[in-house]
Amino acid sequence: MADKMHLGQDQSRRRSILKWAGASAIVFLAGCSTVIPRGAEAPPTATPTPPPPVTAGLPEDQKHHRIALLVPLSGQNAGIGQSLANATTMALLDTKAENIRMTSYDTARGASVAAQNAIRDGNKLIIGPLLSDNVVAVATIARPAGVPILSFSNDSGVAGNNVYILGHVPSQSISRVVDYAKSKGMTRFAALVPNGVYGQRASSTLLREVKDIGGTVVSIQPFTRDSQSIEAATKKLSQNGEFDAILLADNGDMAIKAAPYIRKNASATAKILGTDLWNTSSNLAGAPSMRGAWFASVSDSLYKQYADKYRARYGTPPFRLSSLGYDSVLLTVKVARNWKVGSPFPINQLIDKGGFIGLDGVFRFKPDGVAERALEVQEIRNGSFAVIDPAPRGF
Repeated sequence: MADKMHLGQDQSRRRSILKWAGASAIVFLAGCSTVIPRGAEAPPTATPTPPPPVTAGLPEDQKHHRIALLVPLSGQNAGIGQSLANATTMALLDTKAENIRMTSYDTARGASVAAQNAIRDGNKLIIGPLLSDNVVAVATIARPAGVPILSFSNDSGVAGNNVYILGHVPSQSISRVVDYAKSKGMTRFAALVPNGVYGQRASSTLLREVKDIGGTVVSIQPFTRDSQSIEAATKKLSQNGEFDAILLADNGDMAIKAAPYIRKNASATAKILGTDLWNTSSNLAGAPSMRGAWFASVSDSLYKQYADKYRARYGTPPFRLSSLGYDSVLLTVKVARNWKVGSPFPINQLIDKGGFIGLDGVFRFKPDGVAERALEVQEIRNGSFAVIDPAPRGF
């Protein structure tokens, strides 16, 4: 059974104890020589049993696959880190995976240190870390050791060369919702994107996807997330002509803030499109300005069952991202069926064209290490989300 739930490394050490026997024949071990008291007969020669090795890390284990979980268990991201850790525990219990031993390491105390400890302890697979910067630090240590990484990051820029990312990549949700809009006759698109890397990638994805479907991008306007900047950006949107749909590439709270400006300054009728970031916002469904908007994300059908079970076990609701922790264990358990204990993790089994099934639906890893996911399209209605185009059940 897994021994996860221990913060940091397991400090248990093996020790060999020499028992003293007999008053007239006391034997001392000093280097390789045996000292015998004068007057006593030498005992018969015997081959001594070597003591178990003493190591700085965890004791050797011939029955379990050693898996390291690298997440923030302290600091500002401790909440989501603990939720991920709890999710992996639930998955281990649900699958009854008795051949997996998982140990948690706190990346908040240093991602590099956590990785070094994980490798030293003999772990053959690293699940996590959460942040892309930490992935880079961990990979620097894990790659030379031949230990692959299943990260929770959604930054495709850190994937590849033994690094696989489980996070929901924004470009996939953008492509999915744009394709759906095209199927409904929409060909002219605009976008509001935040300044920064996320906005740049959203812009690139929109341009590429609209070109592929034979449409036109009328305007892309960046903003700095304050009301004045949003208003100015929306006034520029329609300067190059009208558009059928507008991508609002930001989280749910910013979408609620920006939507009234879009209606006032840019278009009263254009369909508002969003990304999978909206799936984590509880305020969207109740916002009148967002009614009728579309966004693409992973399916929530299995997640709701998991969330109820999580709440019953831990007394609090899980972070939405914690489903990645659960799915990482499901994936590992499947691979472990044909994985010899003590041998390197069979990376080749991750590239499965048929993919894997998890709480977030069907997914598979592409050769570049990015998880490709089957996404559904949802519509925001009066107080609820409705699935208007279900996710495919397979690839």
